[in-house]
Amino acid sequence: GASVMDAPWLVRGGRALTASAPFGVMGIVNLTPDSFYDGGAHAGPHAGLTHALHLLDQGADILDLGAESSRPGAAALEPAEELERLLPVLTGLRQRASGAVISVDTYHAATAAAALEQGAAIINDISACAFDPGLLDVLVQYKPGYVLMHSQGRPDRMQRDPRYDDVRREVLEFFERELARLTAAGLPEDHIALDPGIGFGKTLEHNLALLSHPEDWLGFGRPVLMGLSMKSVFGGLLGLSPSQRGAATQTATALLWSRGVFWHRVHDVAAARQSLALAAAFAPHASPAD
Repeated sequence: GASVMDAPWLVRGGRALTASAPFGVMGIVNLTPDSFYDGGAHAGPHAGLTHALHLLDQGADILDLGAESSRPGAAALEPAEELERLLPVLTGLRQRASGAVISVDTYHAATAAAALEQGAAIINDISACAFDPGLLDVLVQYKPGYVLMHSQGRPDRMQRDPRYDDVRREVLEFFERELARLTAAGLPEDHIALDPGIGFGKTLEHNLALLSHPEDWLGFGRPVLMGLSMKSVFGGLLGLSPSQRGAATQTATALLWSRGVFWHRVHDVAAARQSLALAAAFAPHASPAD
């Protein structure tokens, strides 16, 4: 039968994203000199493009280009500087991999509009249109795919003292409220994927409360995108430094897929695809009568 795993995700141009497997992988291309994980290894346009092409070779279904670090404590970036980092890579991908599905990780309206003009298909926004109110107008005009993510506070101070009465309920209510707001404004619901925003204004306890109940957001019938790769939850839980979190990321990816999470945003695409292929191979198959 149909499930949220099969929920279509429509992107720019109204086309439905199709993954090459029963799971979807979004590869992270950090164009930031201060990324928490790869520390600017791919910061220049040439290195960024090379890395993006490498992730496509590994089987990324989507490339997520980010020019502004959203790690805890990160400083904001002006849209002009953000575009200076993004546009050469977008241009290069159009020339070298014209079929690639590109997501841009931004909360600035100007950056989003320029990226969509240059062929991006998805806007991945940590702010739910809260940091730049003009972003909602851009979404309604271009109708890209959109990742609606929950966060508490801006990156520069979100991890200072996050508090919730009931984190599961508050994230659920956030998704309800924001889905209603986006669709009322004119972005169709089938363009929206949900991301609970692990590590964005949340303690280890908050993150674990959310991760242990993915059924909370699967109830909306929208695809869920999980961004767990190399995050501090593995530091807090297992005492691992960022460079040691690969195996934990792969395990978490497989476990969450088996709980119904289709899309996974990761640094190591090849490793994630291996984990997901195993999870899919071990999954109970529907009987022909189903």
